[in-house]
Amino acid sequence: SFKSISELSHKMIGRFALNKGGINGIRKMWNSGGSSVRLSSGGITRMGLDHPSMAQIVKYNGVVTISGQVDVDAKDIVGQTKNVLKKVDSLLEQAGTDKSKLLTANIWLKNAEKDFATVNSMWNEWIDEGNKPARATVEANMVSPDWLIEVQVSAAVDNE
Repeated sequence: SFKSISELSHKMIGRFALNKGGINGIRKMWNSGGSSVRLSSGGITRMGLDHPSMAQIVKYNGVVTISGQVDVDAKDIVGQTKNVLKKVDSLLEQAGTDKSKLLTANIWLKNAEKDFATVNSMWNEWIDEGNKPARATVEANMVSPDWLIEVQVSAAVDNE
């Protein structure tokens, strides 16, 4: 039984990646966000389409949303948080915006009791102090036991 569509989606994506090459399949899936492929339909632009079930970036009506970002290289919360925030910066740049235009942020932590203070401190150093987004942080049962954090954001972007 799943508590949300997001949890179900994460489980399905993780199982797909595991079936397509174990942890290397997951690494390939989550590190492929830089695809230059773009598709437009009804004013919606989708970028980073290498993954079979999602886009890394979706732009519509002045808002960009990026998919949840995880890190499969670092083994601790500090390293994973640094790497995830670098991915967020990169995807926002690809979309034509930056963290000063964040609207919302969702953070999932494997162990909130243990890691919240560390992540919160790193987040506060990373965000644009004058342009803080609305944010939610929750503890989640991650798809991979190695994932300690996942971050998903939306931001304002100029229409093309």
